[in-house]
Amino acid sequence: MNMMTSAAAMAAGATPLVRAPVPEFGRKDGGEPDAKSIEQLQKQLSETLGEVKEFAKEFRAKDREGTKVDTETKEKADKALSELTGLRGEITELSQKLAQGRRGGDDAPELKSLGHEVANHDDVKSYVEGGCKGTIGFSVKAVTSASGSAGNLIRPDRQSDIVTMPRMGLRVRDLLTPGRTEGNSIEYAYQTVRTNNAAGTAEGAQKPESNYGWDVAQSPVKTIAHWVPASRQAMDDVPQLESLIDGELRWGLDDAEDAELLLGDGTGQHLNGLYTQATAYAAPSGVTVSGETRIDRLRLAILQVELADYAPDGIVLHPTAWAGIELTKDAAFGYIFANPQGVAGPVLWGRPVVSTKRIGAGNYLTGAFKLAGQIFDRMDTEVRISDQDRDNFIKNMLTIRAEKRLALVVRRPAALVKGNFTGL
Repeated sequence: MNMMTSAAAMAAGATPLVRAPVPEFGRKDGGEPDAKSIEQLQKQLSETLGEVKEFAKEFRAKDREGTKVDTETKEKADKALSELTGLRGEITELSQKLAQGRRGGDDAPELKSLGHEVANHDDVKSYVEGGCKGTIGFSVKAVTSASGSAGNLIRPDRQSDIVTMPRMGLRVRDLLTPGRTEGNSIEYAYQTVRTNNAAGTAEGAQKPESNYGWDVAQSPVKTIAHWVPASRQAMDDVPQLESLIDGELRWGLDDAEDAELLLGDGTGQHLNGLYTQATAYAAPSGVTVSGETRIDRLRLAILQVELADYAPDGIVLHPTAWAGIELTKDAAFGYIFANPQGVAGPVLWGRPVVSTKRIGAGNYLTGAFKLAGQIFDRMDTEVRISDQDRDNFIKNMLTIRAEKRLALVVRRPAALVKGNFTGL
């Protein structure tokens, strides 16, 4: 089986030799290649290939019959394979010499060693002819990237990946309830008064009166947009540039949206953000904490939300503040909240922690985010490219624009509590 496989592979891998009218070894001065030697090599190759193919057929037949191949047949096959291997070597050598012939000619550059350069240097010849008196010094030009040397032969190794600047995680949107709208503003009613006087009433007595009040508010749809110029040549010459710009523009919108959702002040084209509308922290009565820490403060803020009859579902902290909490240790130097070997996500007092630098190292925000606020997307992120901006057409420039439209509604500001860690 091994002999049959080798023979079949050798036969399949060989290719007929094609005679090419190019200078070749063995040629006479200015003459043609030695045609007789080429014809002999072709004939011998054809005969040997035929023998190998026959041996391969015989080995396959005996293998199907379960008959062993006799020693004499194996020796003949070995000889044929050996001859075929030799012919392949001759073919390789012939191909190399043919290639050298194609590069040959009086104008072909000659590669010279350092010793050759020294021995044939004009200053050395003059030194020898003068009786080798004194000393001699000269320089041999080095191959560098400078002009007049290797020049453009030296190419930098261009990596296809483009190194971009770091991006902040965008997770404020994930805290809120998603929604969509077809209008340019969101109108909603919210309760302003709740006086509940429900009580047991005797038969025939006047029932107690309760008082409720509502008001109507609007949250307009805001547009977040930006653009960047780019030349058509750059877009054509760097294949990944278009997708890279597209990704950068989209991320830029999300980055600005994240800031607006958290800290927008509601003026002009700004959203009215979560932190802006949240209720300020006020220490709940009835709880006394000795040696209050940041961890205690966050639990009290959660209590404030709970006393307002809401169930907190998240905490927003600065990465530095969260790292300080995770590194808190007990008297035995064991971590209280963190497990260095664990893979669980950040959680404090049973609520997930969202880490963002925008809130500031000394601030925090907690509450029932999905109940308190909702995002209404009017238009998803759109990226468009045009050459019809100003004089783009005559300058072969492109304008790439990205924009999105959305509204943020915070119906229950009391469900969110904000504060700081001053003094802790």
